[in-house]
Amino acid sequence: MRPSNPVGAAPRSGADRTLGLLLKGYGWLPGLRRDAPGDGPVATRLLGRPVRVLRGPDAVAFFYDERHARRSGALPGPVLDTLFGRGAVHTLDGAEHRVRKSLFLSLLTAPDAVEALARSAAEDFRERLVERDGEEVTLFDEGALVLAGAVRDWAGLPGYDGAGTARLARDCVAMVDGFATAGPRHLRARRARARQEDLLAAEVERARAAPVPAGPPRTAFDAVVAHRDADGFPLAPATAAVELLNIARPTVAITWYLTFAAHAMCRRPDVRRRLAADEPVGFATAFAHEVRRFYPFVPFVGALAPEGLVLDGERVPGGTLLLLDVYGRNHDPALWEEPYRFEPDRFLGRSPHTDALVPQGGGPRDGHRCPGEDITVTVLAGLARELARTGFTVPEQDLRIPLNRIPTRPRDGLRIVVGSEREPVPVREVCGHD
Repeated sequence: MRPSNPVGAAPRSGADRTLGLLLKGYGWLPGLRRDAPGDGPVATRLLGRPVRVLRGPDAVAFFYDERHARRSGALPGPVLDTLFGRGAVHTLDGAEHRVRKSLFLSLLTAPDAVEALARSAAEDFRERLVERDGEEVTLFDEGALVLAGAVRDWAGLPGYDGAGTARLARDCVAMVDGFATAGPRHLRARRARARQEDLLAAEVERARAAPVPAGPPRTAFDAVVAHRDADGFPLAPATAAVELLNIARPTVAITWYLTFAAHAMCRRPDVRRRLAADEPVGFATAFAHEVRRFYPFVPFVGALAPEGLVLDGERVPGGTLLLLDVYGRNHDPALWEEPYRFEPDRFLGRSPHTDALVPQGGGPRDGHRCPGEDITVTVLAGLARELARTGFTVPEQDLRIPLNRIPTRPRDGLRIVVGSEREPVPVREVCGHD
């Protein structure tokens, strides 16, 4: 990146690009960055507010440095009321964020805990596939149900019977599916969040009214109930419910990646065979990383510029929205060889650089990077192995993935026939992208 204005000059933000975002979806920011001259930040406007789009090799490190970006006030109300929840850890800065984030790191990154959730999800998925042998199912829906049950048991979420778990799966999907749009999808997301927050807040109050068990918390639910924030006080029941959903919702959302994983197996039968054989060692993990890199999920992440920020020689007004292009960075030819080729071997035997692969955000683990990243990779690897080993065929359907829809997925949700021995439909007839 290079300076385009002298220090002290406030650059013009240009035309409002909200319509472009609505029309182009995941392609909006990559196109904006590609069309702008130079390699410095791109000035634009979104929903009437000034925006700087970060780009260049140091963009991720810059964005996740707390001196350069603040999260408080960055997320608009409609996103909080659907995806993250009011008072969530994503909205905190400084000591408040570090103390709250420590709760998530202790729960979601411990290797034993990660493996326990991944093992439970894989076992439940295997059983579900056996039950549905020979049937045609929508993989997206089956995955959401399995993941909801696994995270319910792993996190110790009370109050969910079989019907309640199915509702949790549908509601978590709705929260993700409706955060970036208006209309019916958004209204469903709001109702889903409100319903689940009310249920979990009541369970938190009930748990606090009961005698406190001796010893350390046994489950994620117990840990959230007992957690004390930077001010020394327990989380309000409504906030505790928000953070419990910020464990359940991202886990259920792995069903997007599971569906993309099946899409990749459809396009690359050789990859499917290697997954089923679990060879070479580590291939399933490499496959999971490549699914997260190649397929579109998070389009971008945002924060606010603090007062006094100077970006590449430009004085940026405080409160300017800073955007980091996640989808574009994961397909940047400067970072990835043949970025639009699905190739798990690029991650075989090596871990991806944290500032290069950012499908769930970037930065250091104790910063604003998603604490559930280890869970996503491990759970996805296990589910993909089970699916490849069980076997499936893909009936004729529309598997194009529209890039103007956020979040996106194959148009028909990816219907499969479980364990079928039927002759599969030729790959080129059913798999593709918009």
